[in-house]
Amino acid sequence: MLIEDSGLTGMQAELAEWDDTSAKLGFVRWQWEYYRATYDLKLEDKPNREDYYLRVNMRAVEGKLEQPDAVLAAESVYIGKASFPHGLDYEAPIPDAVLNAAKQKLAAWKQLLA
Repeated sequence: MLIEDSGLTGMQAELAEWDDTSAKLGFVRWQWEYYRATYDLKLEDKPNREDYYLRVNMRAVEGKLEQPDAVLAAESVYIGKASFPHGLDYEAPIPDAVLNAAKQKLAAWKQLLA
């Protein structure tokens, strides 16, 4: 599921700032290469014993990712259900509690960057 009202889309900051603020909220920078990265946050639906991941795609607009002063811009924000053995199902319905928790994390991240 694409989250279009994330508040992060289009925001720019240095890699070091993205890493610092995301870590404070529990996000991890998983996939990355010279010009792209994703930050993921695991969200658990404990009553149903299912896991969901909030994923924020980034693109370097200045410099390369191995440089802490590289400037990254947030692109798409997705949430998907974890599927076995690995992967995300972006078409699966997202429980309201999980979606609300995701939106709260995104709002908190935006505030940390402001």
